[in-house]
Amino acid sequence: MLSRAEFKDQLYAAIHENTSVMHPLVSELVKPEKNLELLQALTLQGYQLTKNFLTYIEYLFFYCPLPKHKKALLVNMYEEETGRLSNTKNHVRLMEDFIRAIGISDSERDGAVAYPETQELIDYRMKLVKDTATYHLGAAAVAIASEGQNLEDTAGQNRHSLLGGVYGLSEKDTLFFSVHAKEDVGHVREGVALVVDLCNDPKMQQDALEVVTHTCKLFQGMYDGVAKRHLL
Repeated sequence: MLSRAEFKDQLYAAIHENTSVMHPLVSELVKPEKNLELLQALTLQGYQLTKNFLTYIEYLFFYCPLPKHKKALLVNMYEEETGRLSNTKNHVRLMEDFIRAIGISDSERDGAVAYPETQELIDYRMKLVKDTATYHLGAAAVAIASEGQNLEDTAGQNRHSLLGGVYGLSEKDTLFFSVHAKEDVGHVREGVALVVDLCNDPKMQQDALEVVTHTCKLFQGMYDGVAKRHLL
């Protein structure tokens, strides 16, 4: 069995080795030549994830077997629902502001559906968080791998800064991303602490590591799905 420190280090390594920021689609989007259609397509798929995220956290909070971690999950839910801790707004509403800023109408947004690759990511995490037997894996998938997608920078800059420069977006337009770039560092730290406390045998540790890696790869699969449909 890994020590707590070793397990923690390996959980972080699993994120950094597989984060979606390394996907070629990200590099394509921040080239000097705008590709608005590609940005819109990826954003609409990302919106499918955003709409479900609060539900994942709600399940993690409700089923959490460790009282000392419930408070952090409750704070996460409160911010997702209200935006009051970041002095912004509900996080789905923040995403909708960005969607409007890149020229997508509300009706087009509401009519968009998840591609199969996106739906696979949504369903994979939902199945894990709904089953108490896989609670530690749901926590690994959501509180570590999913929250960890914003931990990396590209060329020393956050994605929202790069996108804003290329597409002429204001700081207000990209608040969804700037808020998460700050908050998710703490959320991942809390997620790692939760999973380290939950996993008390070698199999649980190994399974959690595999789920972090697999979830990250599903994020990359979502990007692949957008690329094959919209990147010629």
